[in-house]
Amino acid sequence: MIVFRLNKRNRYSITALTAALERGGYTDYEIADSIDGVLSYDPNDTTVAYSLMTFDVEDTLKEIKMLKGKGYTLIVGGPHPTADPLGMLKAGFDYVFVGDGERSIIDYASGNRPENRIFDGIRNRVNLDDFPPFNVKRDMYMPIEISRGCPFRCGYCFTPVIGGGVMRYRSVEMILKYSKIGVERGRKIARFIASNSFGYMSKNGVTPNLEKIEELLSGLKSVGMKEIYFGTFPSDVRPESVTHGVLRLIKKYVKNRTLIIGAQTGSERILKMINRGHSLDDVEKALEIASLEGFIPHVDFIFGFPFENDEDVEKTFDFIEKIVKRYKAKVHAHTFMPLPGTPLFKYGPGRLTKKHLKVLGSLASKGILDGYWHKQQELSLKAARSVF
Repeated sequence: MIVFRLNKRNRYSITALTAALERGGYTDYEIADSIDGVLSYDPNDTTVAYSLMTFDVEDTLKEIKMLKGKGYTLIVGGPHPTADPLGMLKAGFDYVFVGDGERSIIDYASGNRPENRIFDGIRNRVNLDDFPPFNVKRDMYMPIEISRGCPFRCGYCFTPVIGGGVMRYRSVEMILKYSKIGVERGRKIARFIASNSFGYMSKNGVTPNLEKIEELLSGLKSVGMKEIYFGTFPSDVRPESVTHGVLRLIKKYVKNRTLIIGAQTGSERILKMINRGHSLDDVEKALEIASLEGFIPHVDFIFGFPFENDEDVEKTFDFIEKIVKRYKAKVHAHTFMPLPGTPLFKYGPGRLTKKHLKVLGSLASKGILDGYWHKQQELSLKAARSVF
């Protein structure tokens, strides 16, 4: 018996993993959303499975110590274990899963387990079409993951490590197959998971493949989707991928008239330091195109980089003021969080100054800005002390 320990951040992961188990013919699993739920199962016949973000590590360790003492077998996968597999073994887990988990969880359930206790889903990448995007049998749904990986190496982001630097795509055929199943069960709103929505089926992960995007969106309409959201939550868009062509295409099909576009800073110096791979001119061009095509740009910014100076902060707030006035942009604020396994982890937690807090609060009060920058300050500290 495998019992998946559900928390508020890992529902999508558990949905995908249990769907993989179903595909592999393994149905002896359950899901527990509390430690009491886990304890209701016999430790002599139960493996407890965790999927961990870095921010969950501290709280999870308390459970691990208690469960280990009672004799449960413990396994873990997800972003943080991929960054620190040996640390997770040291913490008390019996097996660690790195990278793609779908095939590895089937191997574990089948008794095919590595001697070093680390399942390697990085060297053994999966084909997305081989696994369902959600768990139909348990009525567990999530936005469909249409691509995995990222060809860019932004210094703060772990996606290229856990998902790979080479883009992989779920085919239109498979997306439509499962979307139709969802519609038949009353799921008529389509959302997607992708590192760059407009890069779907692109050869370089950036230049929009208009033919495939139209095939996807028109196909979703044909299977009965009532609302389609593309280029917005829970995915975003790189500024270089925003073109008149792709926006004119998608607005024939999509419900959203907002686009989430990643800028991250208004300082060219910081853009280079974090290895974003685009310029501020690229961002402005994307916002201009979005505005001309009738979309409201919702722009991501990261605040509190430990290596930014006062000039960088001023440039970012000046840039925000300009794009709000010129393009009616909205801002989504983040506090820098040092994720293990990323180049910027060594710089430590994000630091919001009094000026940051004053300006962010002012923009929020005007309805220009939203986000969880206060909470992310706390999470940033957790991230910085999470590696063993």
